[in-house]
Amino acid sequence: MSPSKENYLKSIFELQHSFQKVTNKRLAEMMHVSAPSVTEMLLTLKKAGYLKYNPYTAISLTSKGRTTAEALVKKHRLWEVFLVDKLHYQINEVDQIAGDLEHFTDQKLVNSLNEFLAYPQKCPHGGVIPDNGQGETDDDDLVLSLVAPQTKVQIVRVIDDREFLDYFTMSGLKINQIITVLQHSQFDDSVLIQTSTGKEVSVSRKSADFIFVEPAK
Repeated sequence: MSPSKENYLKSIFELQHSFQKVTNKRLAEMMHVSAPSVTEMLLTLKKAGYLKYNPYTAISLTSKGRTTAEALVKKHRLWEVFLVDKLHYQINEVDQIAGDLEHFTDQKLVNSLNEFLAYPQKCPHGGVIPDNGQGETDDDDLVLSLVAPQTKVQIVRVIDDREFLDYFTMSGLKINQIITVLQHSQFDDSVLIQTSTGKEVSVSRKSADFIFVEPAK
């Protein structure tokens, strides 16, 4: 399978744990490609048995597609853990490198890397590593853009997107941070949040769709 097809399967897998409906538009935004390019690749993956798709319904992985995507995501997230924990990369620096490494990683290396890292449960972006999560999944995460005002939540996961991660890092936001949603702007759907130190941050609607939270304990 080509790296391009693998990247689509990973992106669909991640979006299925992020939005109620995976659409061409969401994929185009995440992959930074045109809508026609997305449609062409989706039809190719459908023909190969990896997807259930037609232009008027949500995109979903078949059993074959999910199994393949989980294996790819596991490789990717293990390399991200290695780069951050062992080589001290920042979380906004590892996505592309991990993506390159995963394409040349066989199952023996996956097993060895997993053991070397002591079977980590999550990647640096908060995503559960398939088969390592001890029953934990990303399925119950809430999208920040849908959280009601005056709700206190904890950031638990973000989408692997370099441009977004640069923004996330520069904003001073972090995984596991406690924040309070103050209000949603009627003008542009941005979300005003407040950190535990009292700092207020305005998060665009697009970025808020890339941040996932759970109720703060």
